Amino acid sequence: MFFFRIVMMSLRALQTNLLRTFLATLGVIIGVSAVVSAMSILAGARKNIMERFEAMGADTAIIFPGGSRRGNRQPKFDSLTRDDADAILQDCPLVRDLASEIQQNMQIKYFQKNKQVTVVATSANYGELMNYKAVEGRFMTPEDDRAERKVCMLGHGVARELFGAVPAVGHRVKIKGLGFTVIGVMEKKELVGLRRVDDQVIIPLNTGLKRLFGVRFVTNITVKVVAQEQLRAAIQQISRTLRAQHKIRAGDDDDFTILNQEEIKKQLSDVGKIFQVVLYSIAGISLVVGGIGIMNVMLVSVTERTREIGVRIAVGARRVDILAQFMIEAAIISLLGGALGVLLGLLFSDLLEKITRVLDTFTPPAAIIFALAMAGSIGMVSGIYPAIRAARLDPVEALRFE
Repeated sequence: MFFFRIVMMSLRALQTNLLRTFLATLGVIIGVSAVVSAMSILAGARKNIMERFEAMGADTAIIFPGGSRRGNRQPKFDSLTRDDADAILQDCPLVRDLASEIQQNMQIKYFQKNKQVTVVATSANYGELMNYKAVEGRFMTPEDDRAERKVCMLGHGVARELFGAVPAVGHRVKIKGLGFTVIGVMEKKELVGLRRVDDQVIIPLNTGLKRLFGVRFVTNITVKVVAQEQLRAAIQQISRTLRAQHKIRAGDDDDFTILNQEEIKKQLSDVGKIFQVVLYSIAGISLVVGGIGIMNVMLVSVTERTREIGVRIAVGARRVDILAQFMIEAAIISLLGGALGVLLGLLFSDLLEKITRVLDTFTPPAAIIFALAMAGSIGMVSGIYPAIRAARLDPVEALRFE
């Protein structure tokens, strides 16, 4: 009951100076909203990316050119060829299927309309391998690849931007001055892994190698294994085959990198932790500033209420009661600011998601609890010195204070 009376006294004291109370909570509101927003953005991005990589399948590995760097040796980024892909299919029984790819950013034109896209030259089995289907027309065939035909499949976004509601199949577009016939429009899929596939244009691999890009090397090779539990064994087979293909001697570094779903997710998680530290540090600074604001306001409050404190001590209030009152006031300010900050952070995250249409935010309950706990802690720590100063006032001097 006595504690409840102290709480009520603290609330009345804060209510008497609403503007000052609001200014004291402002720093905490900004800090907590920054914490909640940062957590929501990071958690949403991590959840979204992980789901997209899981959609690729746990039986998938991606081979990239360029291996580890040791000493003064520079990694090679032109080490994969179509012959490597053929050797993997022939010598690795645990590999079920694969697709070679070349990717370059280019401009596609249709009369006066143009768009910057990612042109992907790949094998005819790419659609089946990536579970990526045509909703208009058809996907390319092995014959299109062998004959080096200038045909293309447009990503959903590319087709809509160039052709609008008009069917794109049968029309001719230009890529790097070459005319390509549109034979298909792909389904809307947005992101797969880190690829924005709706902005892709897919062409046959041989057409890309010999007619468009004029290169011998591929950007990456996507591999599907016969069973998920045999992925590691398949990666070992692939590594042995590629080392033999590239004539790499024992003890020398690989000039390629093989990543599976788990390794990609681990790398992304490591990058996410770096961003997490940076964003949390910024939010933490905001909370510290908010705590300093609470301390300043509480010190001003102690000065203004010196006579009140002297009267309370004179009529029998213990120093611990004065200490408790000011500590409770600091806690109320910080928790009130924390609650408003959580609300503001949730609203900001939701607004950011709607405005950007790229970020998917997600606020785990633990983030809200953490933010409120941080706000309460900052408030209590900030209120310690003003509360001790109030409790140590000499009642005689306090009653004389004007």
